[in-house]
Amino acid sequence: MQKEHVIGHISAAGAYLIFGINILTSRQVALDGHITPISVFAFRSVGAALLFWAISLIRPRQQVEFRDLPRIFLASLLGLFLTQMTFLQGITIITPFDCAIVASLTPVMTMFVAAVAIKEPITWRKLLGVLVSLLGVLVLIFNTRHVGGAAQTQPLGVLLILLNGLCFACYLGVFKPLIDKYNVIDFMKWMFLFSALMSLPFAADDLLELPYAEVSPTAWGCLSFTVVAATCISYFLIPVAQRRIRPTLVSMYSYLQPIIAAVLGILAGMDELTVIKVVSAGLVFLGVAIVNRSRSRISPPDTTDIRR
Repeated sequence: MQKEHVIGHISAAGAYLIFGINILTSRQVALDGHITPISVFAFRSVGAALLFWAISLIRPRQQVEFRDLPRIFLASLLGLFLTQMTFLQGITIITPFDCAIVASLTPVMTMFVAAVAIKEPITWRKLLGVLVSLLGVLVLIFNTRHVGGAAQTQPLGVLLILLNGLCFACYLGVFKPLIDKYNVIDFMKWMFLFSALMSLPFAADDLLELPYAEVSPTAWGCLSFTVVAATCISYFLIPVAQRRIRPTLVSMYSYLQPIIAAVLGILAGMDELTVIKVVSAGLVFLGVAIVNRSRSRISPPDTTDIRR
């Protein structure tokens, strides 16, 4: 495996590892009862925008062409704003079990979006790999207890979670050429600036009414992890992965999230290691390996530009 591909796999795995941990930290923020979900999204967008713009001021910058800004806005709309808004609205009217089932379709959608948008071929080996990993996740989901969330799934909840997966699939598949064109810092600073501008009108009232002094130190700490790690670091790693491995492969690492949740539950004494969990994890990694070995007509990106 080429060095660049290894970096791509490590970046994708690292991003979704952090996303998996963020499920627990976000839950702690929610349990605090003061910071609303839309406020969390606003904190993430504004915090990441400030950080990426600050970093861009102290390093060599790549000029983003004005004609590409509308496309970056669309990338931000799909990959950040709509992805978060559909999830925040949908999760309240769908059970965690049904949400996990619907969300597991994202890599499948990414495979088909990439086939249409950037002509990434759908080979039998790739299709087999996606199905094997999907089987592993479904086995884990059907053998895991799900607590909290909505008591009953509404059709609108299913639709919103489907749109959530489709939006992120479009971001991964459609905007790969744009991501290849710019270095990650200069691309993400515009992504999160647009995201912040879109989120603030929706979160303004909640942010103004938030009793900041009553928020516990634990909640602030978890929110800091969400902003710095689950937003800045993870969304930095995803474009790094997108530049080096195919969109379908990047999206398949989302299957790590339920596995990470299971591992953390075992380490915390809230769950136990079972044969089912081991088999599920094995199927997920086997599927990734199969897809990674499938042929693609997409050439590896040129990574010799020192500005990247």
